[in-house]
Amino acid sequence: MHTTLPESTSENLEYYDLAEACDMGDIVAMGTVFVATLYSLVFAFGLVGNLLVVFALINSQRSKSITDIYLLNLALSDLLFVATLPFWTHYVINEQGLHHATCKLTTAFFFIGLFGGIFFITVISIDRFLAIVLAANSMNNRTAQHGVTISLGVWAAAILMAAPQFMFTKEKENECFGDYPEILREIWPVILNVEINFLGFLLPLLIMSYCYFRIMRTLFSCKNHKKAKAIRLIFLVVVVFFLFWTPYNVMIFLQTLNLYDFFPKCDVKRDLKLAISVTETIAFSHCCLNPLIYAFVGEKFRRYLYHLYRKCLAVLCCRPVHITFSSSLSESQRSRRESVLSSNFTHYTSEGDTSIVL
Repeated sequence: MHTTLPESTSENLEYYDLAEACDMGDIVAMGTVFVATLYSLVFAFGLVGNLLVVFALINSQRSKSITDIYLLNLALSDLLFVATLPFWTHYVINEQGLHHATCKLTTAFFFIGLFGGIFFITVISIDRFLAIVLAANSMNNRTAQHGVTISLGVWAAAILMAAPQFMFTKEKENECFGDYPEILREIWPVILNVEINFLGFLLPLLIMSYCYFRIMRTLFSCKNHKKAKAIRLIFLVVVVFFLFWTPYNVMIFLQTLNLYDFFPKCDVKRDLKLAISVTETIAFSHCCLNPLIYAFVGEKFRRYLYHLYRKCLAVLCCRPVHITFSSSLSESQRSRRESVLSSNFTHYTSEGDTSIVL
């Protein structure tokens, strides 16, 4: 199932030049095995990682900050996304396909989770920009209430963006695909591809790059021993997003050109079909890294994982464990550790340890 144009996984022939058939049987078979395997791995790691983030944020005894709200919603978006992968795995390996309602709902949740995850990554970048570059001016606006309001707006935007992707999706003859009206049959797939390329990749990447560039400039001007680590984390956020999503979006752009028959040769069509399957799965695996990049670098999540480890160890060993999830740091220690740009930051810009830059 390709994001922009769901198609039959059993279709082995594509026709071009009016008569000549291009055999896709081996590409479809190879793609089926690859996609089913990688989807299963992404589901397992994405489910565990993002559930840990959700549990850590819910069980935290501290009052929720605006960053906590965004991280929680990012994890929920990724969970919604990975929850659909078992259905797509079943779809690609089972000839019976999906029922109509399952096809419709799975496609809807898939795209809502996909766009929601990308949008919340972008919002987190903007929030970090406000917290570090415009710390004094944004203090009163960076509250949990504002975070909830903005998160609701992001979910609404994700649903709006996802609607064109699934509104024409239906099940027909065991296939889950986009059945467009005749008047839209030629232009609608192009619109969907452009939506993925621009609103789902280029615009978020530009916003993230600008925000983190300004953050790095601010950190360079700050005399702080955590500056080098903060800059490495910022670099990691942008580079990982770029590396995981760029190949897939390039393939989507080439697929758009293919809709206008830019690649008439069969070998090129076969390579494009295989490349889309590979890059698509790589891009989707980015949701497994979100907990590592945006959450587990923070002290709060490391404490929660340590607490979980001790609790599981106590259960296995049948011994009681006396440990809480509250911070072991004193208020003075917490105050010293929460400040990255101590002279410019307020309480509202402090999220703990190096997670301030994320």
